[in-house]
Amino acid sequence: MVNYTRRDFLGILGSAAATVAAGRPQPNILYIMADDHASHAISAYGSRINQTPNIDRIAQGGVRLTNCFCTNSICTPSRAAILTGQYSHKNGVYTLNDRLDPNRNHVAKELQRAGYQTAMIGKWHLASDPTGFDYWNILPGQGVYHDPVFISGGQRKQYNGYCTDLIGDFTLDWLKQRDPKKPFFLMCHHKAPHRPWEPAPKYKDLFADRAIPEPGNLFDHYEGKARSVAAVKMRVGENMNKTDLKRDIPPDLHADALRKWAYQYYIKDYLRCIQSVDDNVGRLLEYLDSARISSDTIVIYTSDQGFFLGDHGWFDKRLMYEESLRMPFLMRYPGVIHAGSVNRDFVLNIDFAPTFLDYAGVKAPAEMQGRSFRGNVEGHTPRDWRKAMYYRYWMHNDNDHHVPGHYGIRTERWKLIYYYGRPLGMSGAHPPDTQPEWELYELRNDRHEMKNLYGDPKYASVVRDLKAQLDKLQKEAGDTADVPAPSSQ
Repeated sequence: MVNYTRRDFLGILGSAAATVAAGRPQPNILYIMADDHASHAISAYGSRINQTPNIDRIAQGGVRLTNCFCTNSICTPSRAAILTGQYSHKNGVYTLNDRLDPNRNHVAKELQRAGYQTAMIGKWHLASDPTGFDYWNILPGQGVYHDPVFISGGQRKQYNGYCTDLIGDFTLDWLKQRDPKKPFFLMCHHKAPHRPWEPAPKYKDLFADRAIPEPGNLFDHYEGKARSVAAVKMRVGENMNKTDLKRDIPPDLHADALRKWAYQYYIKDYLRCIQSVDDNVGRLLEYLDSARISSDTIVIYTSDQGFFLGDHGWFDKRLMYEESLRMPFLMRYPGVIHAGSVNRDFVLNIDFAPTFLDYAGVKAPAEMQGRSFRGNVEGHTPRDWRKAMYYRYWMHNDNDHHVPGHYGIRTERWKLIYYYGRPLGMSGAHPPDTQPEWELYELRNDRHEMKNLYGDPKYASVVRDLKAQLDKLQKEAGDTADVPAPSSQ
């Protein structure tokens, strides 16, 4: 339940009154989401490795969230959390193998009932057909980059072209044929830059003439980290294949030399895929301007989770480290959200749905666990806003990356992670020296999470306090410690 102080409440009333006085209708909501686009590959977030001028336009005209976090950093569960406003253990979508129940309520259904036109275009990735959308045109599963198949109304059709551009085309087509008298909620979901990284032909040589800066911890050797973390198979080079790198791996390259060599090929193709996403964000922004609806449209750009861009020597996501946990989130609503503003409050992906409903004037249903951050982005954060967040990754018998199941807490200064699952290949009972495993990081002075402080007696009181907070957050979320993931996983 949201508990506002008198000052917060008056601020919100003032904002609402200003909106009414301005004669604003219910806003359109254009939600653009990429797949695996890390915030540190967006120039609005200070990226050292690329420029995203069109995505940056949203930040320049609105707000940039610096502490937007995923509650389960893997594609299918994050998408379910975004739609339902619920943690994985509440909406039933724990892993990549789970299906969103088509009968489950979610944000599009609520907006549809409120008179919104609703559409879903691009990567759905929730195993069931979309419900709650007047129109949908989605990729089957993950989809492919070149000449992809799309499914609309149960009919499959293959299209010639590059997937990112086609998603842009279909999104613009829908916008042009919509009923201009009704507000819309449009989800435009790009496949890019998901693995395998296959850029558009026009960008195949982009960055060819320069070396991309390496992250400072590309050569992390995992000293002091949990053993199960050191065993994950997400290492740049070592755990990649010819499809990832577009060439054979030289047999004489090993360890750091292999990682250094592979990083350049990996990151350039990743960034080339993002270039097409940025182009298509620009196309949508240009349409809003030409149709003269920019001032009446909330525009969001985000990703379903973060991604390791060679950080800790890894690619992929899943783990509770910052690069995987943090989601980019840029939001523009001219005249309501102050242009060029920055918000540092802890916002979660389960908060997206209640926020969209709030702007539409729709009360969020009781089953949604998230909370609207409308006040936060408009400059009046509630005094009781969260100061810590709860995370849980369930897919601990994953066949590819061997990431252990884990949960944890992040505060402004600290992060405590508990690894309760065992990586693939560790059969039977956990060896006594590997279970349980904990990590503690002090984020102010170790923002790259290189030094695990768990076990250091100097931090015993910090650990006790964080464990108590973690237990409280877990209970508030309705989760239970050490419950194994469903058998379907």
